Amino acid sequence: MSARTTILAKRIKENPQDSFSKFALALELLKINKTDNAKVLFESIIENDPNYVGVYYHLGKLHEQIGENNLARNAYKQGIEISDLLNDSHSKSELQSALMALELDID
Repeated sequence: MSARTTILAKRIKENPQDSFSKFALALELLKINKTDNAKVLFESIIENDPNYVGVYYHLGKLHEQIGENNLARNAYKQGIEISDLLNDSHSKSELQSALMALELDID
């Protein structure tokens, strides 16, 4: 593991509710193909901090990468709903684009 992943893991151990550090660590883990670990962190963020809207896009992409298209679709749709609640049009647009691309690939 890199120094960055070690630092992030330490921050999470000190503050298990730190969504930013979980998110950053999950992205680092994806770089080294630790998708299962990243998935657990993304899901933990959604469970504990469902308004952390950026996580839905990345969880959806992870699901797509491992062939879980229905779960990817669900993540994008859930993120779109949260984006609406937060009036976050940028995130909503990115999630809608990802959902549309997924649905075009599936059909």
